[in-house]
Amino acid sequence: MSCAPVSPDLRTKVMLEAYSMVFLFLFCYQVASAEVHKEGHYVAAVYEHPSILSPNPAALTDRHAALELMNRNLDIYEEQVIAAAEQGAQIIVFPEDGIHGFNFTRETIYPYLEFVPCPRSVKWNPCREPDLFGDTEVLQRLSCMALRSKIFLVANIGAKQPCEYRDPLCPPDGRYQFNTDVVFNDNGTLVARYRKQNLYFEYAFNTPPEVDCVLFDTPFAGKFGIFTCFDILFYEPAVRLIKKYNVKQIVYPTAWMNQLPLLSAVEFQQAFATAFNISILAANIHHPTLGMTGSGIYTPLKSFTYHDMESHDGKLIVAEISVMPQEHESYVESYVRPGKSIEYPHNNFASLHLHDQVCSKREQETHCRIAQKDDEEATPIFYSEMMYDNFSFVPVIGTKGDLQVCANTLCCYLSYQRLTLSDELYALGVFDGLHTVHGTYYVQVCALVKCGGLSYSTCGQEVSEATALIDFQLWGNFSTSYIFPLLLMSDINLDFADHLGWKNKYYLMSKSGSSSSLVTAALYGRWYEKD
Repeated sequence: MSCAPVSPDLRTKVMLEAYSMVFLFLFCYQVASAEVHKEGHYVAAVYEHPSILSPNPAALTDRHAALELMNRNLDIYEEQVIAAAEQGAQIIVFPEDGIHGFNFTRETIYPYLEFVPCPRSVKWNPCREPDLFGDTEVLQRLSCMALRSKIFLVANIGAKQPCEYRDPLCPPDGRYQFNTDVVFNDNGTLVARYRKQNLYFEYAFNTPPEVDCVLFDTPFAGKFGIFTCFDILFYEPAVRLIKKYNVKQIVYPTAWMNQLPLLSAVEFQQAFATAFNISILAANIHHPTLGMTGSGIYTPLKSFTYHDMESHDGKLIVAEISVMPQEHESYVESYVRPGKSIEYPHNNFASLHLHDQVCSKREQETHCRIAQKDDEEATPIFYSEMMYDNFSFVPVIGTKGDLQVCANTLCCYLSYQRLTLSDELYALGVFDGLHTVHGTYYVQVCALVKCGGLSYSTCGQEVSEATALIDFQLWGNFSTSYIFPLLLMSDINLDFADHLGWKNKYYLMSKSGSSSSLVTAALYGRWYEKD
């Protein structure tokens, strides 16, 4: 069969029509995409999961029984992935311990462990290549969820990795066991593996031989970093990811037990996002009887959170947020550097005598002297335990005033005005030292807290409700540049400060005109070098 020649004019006409059709298709596709996801934004999801737990994690079981329990949790995961995708989510984060549970021994967790290859060494899609590695049934299900719903998926599992006896760190049983986060892209490929660095009494797991600093790329928001639960309190790998790699978005599986007044989950998650000017997608496990709740999607300007100590149901949070822009200079250096000037909304801060209180350390004890006018009495200093640390406090008395209190090298200052009269006791507290209960790390803290009752001994107790409206400015002469601003309101609601930043060597937070009652306002400094 022969083909008749086509005239040049006709060929040109056909090509123009084809180009027009292609242009129209691309234009319509771009318009449709813009309608789904605004430019510079993406839709994220986190799920707070009421995990189904082993009734006896200290008892030995087999792989079949372990998979049976994990599949019950994975059935719930699959429902949430579908629900999130239907709402336009492009990435979903599940909590730490959500699939297998917790409180295992090294031996009893073994049937729950999966083999997780390093994604840098092998490209693997468990859903499409289920037989490539053994003991990967959980990874296969997670991969298929991501593939079918076309969504990035972040989950936490237990992983095993054989090691040789000539490895000096190899455990006696010949294998490492890691608390492991896995990330699948929207076609089900395993793209990231993170092994938890800072274990929280997790005797079933090993600390990895070297710190994992893990990033993964997405087409909708660029690169993300990842770390787990207790990691958020330490330099490695959390701060290193942000400083060295300029990460602006974090996925954060956690199994966090709330501890008021300074370390409730949503309170510190927002403080971390605010301090480093990043977004955090945080998924917590949901077991209110264990104090475990608090998840959210956080940006420096807005948070979408969930905290519920009454309900036993899980919660899916879906929100559209802005892609955080990459900066040439890490925000942690430009934002929290001592000496960076800021402007203050009130004149009374500038007029206060910042050196009126003198502290000196003698014979391992701190003695503080409050400079005072001859006709004024000194504000009483008292001591009370808060967060298992011995804080020095001064009471917040009257409707307005200026206070100061010191410990070791840290002096804290407060200027306040109570807008409503109530019979609630508040106090300004300071701690500068090594925290040694449930972890060892050095903190410097200035905190305005509501006390549990009207006696000084109740200051530092866990409190979640308040009625007082208070305008305040809180500042201190911190020795560390890593300061996390906590602003917790009644019923575990969050707020944002009006001003944050450095004035010479003082770091300040201020808030006025809030319609919510104050529970805690604190500057939580981490002095990593002194851990």
